[in-house]
Parts: sequence; structure tokens; C-alpha cells
Amino acid sequence: MAVLGDLERDVMNHLWASPEPLSATEVRDALALDHTRSLAVTTVLTVLSRLEKKALVSRERDARPHRYAPTQSRADHTAALMADVLDSANDREAVLARFVGQVSEGEAAMLRRILSS
Repeated sequence: MAVLGDLERDVMNHLWASPEPLSATEVRDALALDHTRSLAVTTVLTVLSRLEKKALVSRERDARPHRYAPTQSRADHTAALMADVLDSANDREAVLARFVGQVSEGEAAMLRRILSS
């Protein structure tokens, strides 16, 4: 799973939050509300192109301007990142034990509920 840079993460956050695919201009405008700096549309297009190469976004090419949508949900992306980290561990049990030891009581209850279903 590809690791996201800061700007890529910001772009993905806006795409995940949107109920519909967004154009590069719409993404740029949304980013402008979050940042003190303004970005050129070409910069946003470059980021979207990188995300497309990483298979994190799909591009609707049938209309202009092209519109972009995430290929997976935020939860699916996060779960894949967690699985990649776990796969890289030499001792999966130790990693899982340390992870579970760091979760709150509420999260532990949630894990128990998920595992029992």
C-alpha cells in the first residue's frame, strides 16, 4: 500500500469526504479553505495523477473537466496500511499484543465485539 505525502493525504481527505467525484479545480478550492497557501490547478492535477498511478483514485474521462473519486473508502485504505505494517513484522503476535495493549477500553470492547461476530 502506498504511503501518502501531506498534500496527497489532504487531497484524499477531500475526495473521501465528497459524496461525488470532484474536478481538480474543486479539489483546489477545497484545499484553499484548509491552507494558508494557494495551489495552482496544475499542482493539484499532478497530485491527482500520482494518486491515480498509485491506484488510489479513478478518473472519469468521459467529460471535461475530468472528475476524480477514491477507489476505496478511508476505512479500507487504513486497514490495508495496517495489514502492510503487520505483514512486515517478524513477530506478528508481539506486534498485535503491543497494539492491543495500547487501545482504550472502548476500543478493546469494540475489538471483542468484532471478533465474536
